[in-house]
Amino acid sequence: MPDTIIPFTPDENSAPPFKAQITVAEGQLNISAWWNMAGQRWYLKVTEPRGEDKLFRPLIGSPQNYDINLISSISTSKLVYREDNGTLEVTV
Repeated sequence: MPDTIIPFTPDENSAPPFKAQITVAEGQLNISAWWNMAGQRWYLKVTEPRGEDKLFRPLIGSPQNYDINLISSISTSKLVYREDNGTLEVTV
């Protein structure tokens, strides 16, 4: 069961179109999503609060019965994107 559920609601008039702050086992992280015209998909950028880039990868949606952890290479916590309901789930 996720600890936090964040609606993924990009705003095309903002730069970046989506941003949020999440709490993971290692502390706070900033996440943002950018649309890539060439790839026709969203990309996830993860940074530390002081601005250091930690991760940049495609925003891959998980089905309801399986979790694709988007931050497994940088955290023991989980960040899962549920494309079907337009949410990001954080489990610490």
